[in-house]
Amino acid sequence: MKWLGFGLLFSVLQTLAQEVDWFTFYEKSGYLETPRYIETIDYCRRLADASPWIEYTSFGISPQGRELPLLIADKNSHFNPKEVRKSGNIILLVQACIHPGESDGKDAGLMFFRDMAINKKLAGLLDHVTILFIPIFNVDGHERFSHYNRINQNGPEEIGWRTTAQNLNLNRDYLKADSPEMKAWLDLFQQWLPDFFVDIHVTDGADYQYVMTYDVETSGNMDVALTEWTKKSFIPAFEEGMDKSGYLAFPYVAFRKWHDPRSGIIDNAGSPRFSQGYTAVQNRIGLLIENHMLKNYKTRVSGSYEALKIICDILNRNYIEVKRMNLLADQAVANPEFREQEFPVDFKTTNDSIMVEFRGLEYEVVKSDLTGGDWFKYSNIPKTFLIPYFNSHKPKVTVKLPEAYIIPPEWKDVIERLAWHGISYSVLKDDATIRIQSYKFTDIKWSKSSYEGRLSVQVKPVIIDDVRSFPAGSAIIDMNQRTARVIAYLLEPSSPDSYVYWGFFNAIFEQKEYFETYVMEEMARKMIEENPELKAEFDQKKATDPDFARSQWDMLNWFYSKTPYWDQKLNMYPVGRIVDRTELEQLLK
Repeated sequence: MKWLGFGLLFSVLQTLAQEVDWFTFYEKSGYLETPRYIETIDYCRRLADASPWIEYTSFGISPQGRELPLLIADKNSHFNPKEVRKSGNIILLVQACIHPGESDGKDAGLMFFRDMAINKKLAGLLDHVTILFIPIFNVDGHERFSHYNRINQNGPEEIGWRTTAQNLNLNRDYLKADSPEMKAWLDLFQQWLPDFFVDIHVTDGADYQYVMTYDVETSGNMDVALTEWTKKSFIPAFEEGMDKSGYLAFPYVAFRKWHDPRSGIIDNAGSPRFSQGYTAVQNRIGLLIENHMLKNYKTRVSGSYEALKIICDILNRNYIEVKRMNLLADQAVANPEFREQEFPVDFKTTNDSIMVEFRGLEYEVVKSDLTGGDWFKYSNIPKTFLIPYFNSHKPKVTVKLPEAYIIPPEWKDVIERLAWHGISYSVLKDDATIRIQSYKFTDIKWSKSSYEGRLSVQVKPVIIDDVRSFPAGSAIIDMNQRTARVIAYLLEPSSPDSYVYWGFFNAIFEQKEYFETYVMEEMARKMIEENPELKAEFDQKKATDPDFARSQWDMLNWFYSKTPYWDQKLNMYPVGRIVDRTELEQLLK
């Protein structure tokens, strides 16, 4: 009996020692700290070494030379896309630390992987789900470690910086893909084409009771069937699960008047510059998790951990249906019938609203004697507000999509990005003159400063019919493919994230040939003499535009624009829209 008691005690002590050995850096710190890059990678490697269900790899290199880490969990030890698809599993991609100061997802994910594959407490969540986990996406920003990187946030004690070493915000880069990190992410996404995506953040903003807010695209910018399943099945199950776990969740909080709950909450469609907006146009559901910055770190990490459990449980129960919907969404977008209706490239939130209960905190608004602005003072007293929720959307801009787009070879920077997004294209073998539609741009408005490393531009596109010559090497992008939504958002200038907006075509707005004023003074008089109506048009322009009327150069340049010497390509979109399927097929022969 003594030996049995000793043996039992030894077994218990051994088990405890093993559990302690698998405590994460975060747990060992008393739930107050998050590990640095090296410590994170070491733990990931230990997980992979200890379990046949886990593989550690990397999917790219940062500008400062760090590996972009990736953990893969699969119960059958399938660690490549082909094997996983053959097994029938659903593929879940989870990422953390796209903003390294928001490290909740990293620490939650490491514990989650341990509890699935090491101590097997959550082993059942891998029955029909294969998980890809990026513990740190912005690895260089992560190592800009400091106590002072998030002024609004309650822990951990030290964290990384928001942007990359190149000072780019990765969660504005999904469509333009300027950063090496995003190029690597897009390559990973295309290799695996995950069925569901989760991006874990920490939000700034007002104070309230919720541990977590979330955003998922239900505004009309995703496939209809996926949208309906998200609204009717996923969201109710997710909210119920979070409520039962004790971590309240609510849709992403953006007040109509910043900080002021009584003003109501507004829900905007996610642009594809953001993660969940990007996956939506790739025909995949993306869930943005925004933990509340004023909750303590342990609460936020625990909420993220519970969210991962709930998401995996929902996907395990619905894996066949979600995979089927994704396949049908890909097929529908690639079908010519998809282009029979006007396609929305931008949305606006309407004035329609519903009343919802919002679990906030009592607050008062006082006038600051320092700044004169409104100072919101939140208390610790819970209060439920009945407020309007503006979650109705309608298209702001629609376009009739063509059969294909054609991009001249000199715009290599645009063409090379097509493959990064999984877009297939053909290369024109010989010079060709074809009938196309394109755009001429007016009302050109430049941003006042650089944004994400680019000088953006907003334009009014006027569609034109044209016969245009394209050289050999031009890229022909047939719209009969699963990435048709992505193509439209890239190449339609009215899209809020088009490559026109992001400045890829800025040179087309620059006048390159000029005149001498003494030459144009004489020529302008001769033009008026030959065309008296031109004088009336000129006088009208001066009367309605005082700046124009004060500038000799602008007035003479106006006359210059009416001459045959004017650059006919100025403000003209070099990308063509092929609207005739027969003509497209001739080009592709």
